[in-house]
Amino acid sequence: MRKIITFILVTIFIGATTIAQNRPDPQLAPDTKEVFKIGMAGFTFVRFDLDKTLETMKRADVHYLCIKDFHLPMNSTDEEIAAFHSKLKENGVTGYAVGPLYMKTEAEVDRCFEYADRVGVKTIVGVPEYELLPYVDKKVKEYGFNLAIHLHGPDIDKYQDAEDVWEHVKDLDPRIGMCLDIGHDTRNGKDPVKDLKKYQSRVFDIHLKDVTGDTKLGYSVEVGRGIIDFPAFVKMLRKVNYTGVVSLEHERNMDNPFMGIAESIGYFRGVIAVTQK
Repeated sequence: MRKIITFILVTIFIGATTIAQNRPDPQLAPDTKEVFKIGMAGFTFVRFDLDKTLETMKRADVHYLCIKDFHLPMNSTDEEIAAFHSKLKENGVTGYAVGPLYMKTEAEVDRCFEYADRVGVKTIVGVPEYELLPYVDKKVKEYGFNLAIHLHGPDIDKYQDAEDVWEHVKDLDPRIGMCLDIGHDTRNGKDPVKDLKKYQSRVFDIHLKDVTGDTKLGYSVEVGRGIIDFPAFVKMLRKVNYTGVVSLEHERNMDNPFMGIAESIGYFRGVIAVTQK
């Protein structure tokens, strides 16, 4: 599959170079007609400011951003939040969620929900302590938000994979679910394709990445260079009718991630194209 996609991309590149002088402006990526959207997880740009983030997203033709608090601090004023959204709109980007946000006390839970409410999003990607989940349940009912718990694989001792999240939230408000990080799920020995199918009712956000192995020793690489079966994953997105955002969280060469971002988004779009009927 990767060879086919690479051939397509090379063919497009060769063809594009022959007419480059006649092309007036960069062209938008074709509409994939999918119900899910491609986005970016803000953590990808932890070492860059908002301007560089938006410049990169514009060049990659990506229009949805999960907002991290290093770009929009939690103590931002209403005026600063409005200016932030205005800048996003100028660049064709929508901030669709905030996070990941960590919640170690009830006061921090309150602060995260208040922040999301002021920012104007309806999804929090969060990591509450296990013992705070009953309190989180109350806040979800109060605000009407989705809380997507970010799973972290074997690196921390909670929410290691999709099953872990499910077991802790299945009896709570149905708006408490998961951000299915397919890389970390894989690194904890799980199959993200099967987990997407099994836990689809509680998957509110997805972090797109690839990894080299299905243990803690596996590490993040550009999408398509690791072991995750992306054709199967895209087909499952369609099968479960996932309507949310699939956001690239690029964690390789983070001082200079731009080539990796372009490769990963390009590969994922290639998989979408070649698996369409």
